[in-house]
Amino acid sequence: MLTRIDHIGIACFDLDKTVEFYRATYGFEVFHSEVNEEQGVREAMLKINDTSDGGASYLQLLEPTREDSTVAKWLAKNGEGVHHIAFGTADVDGDAADIKDKGVRVLYEEPRRGSMGSRITFLHPKDCHGVLTELVTSAPVESPEH
Repeated sequence: MLTRIDHIGIACFDLDKTVEFYRATYGFEVFHSEVNEEQGVREAMLKINDTSDGGASYLQLLEPTREDSTVAKWLAKNGEGVHHIAFGTADVDGDAADIKDKGVRVLYEEPRRGSMGSRITFLHPKDCHGVLTELVTSAPVESPEH
């Protein structure tokens, strides 16, 4: 089932300033950045460490790109801070179905594309003691020769 904390999502108003804070304060560097048009966010993944299952743990910094995005609405209500926690899994489809069978609402009927080509879904925070929870199956990592 779940193998690691994949990332902690942190909502912010200014991605560049927030990246600079984590770089200057903790020495974390941007491992990957992208704009996810579907979710309406610009994001930076800061790698914290590798994990024993071949994955890694990250901080995911999220800046909304439009006012109607989920992250923009969350920022307007809560301000900057921890937005969600994501757990890594080898099988997002199977684990989401198992968790749904236990009475937890899964927010996406089918997993969607997430950061770095991953497949993701979310669990309803009201069913997870107030914590928006993401399930992530990372995209396969290609060897440097490819």
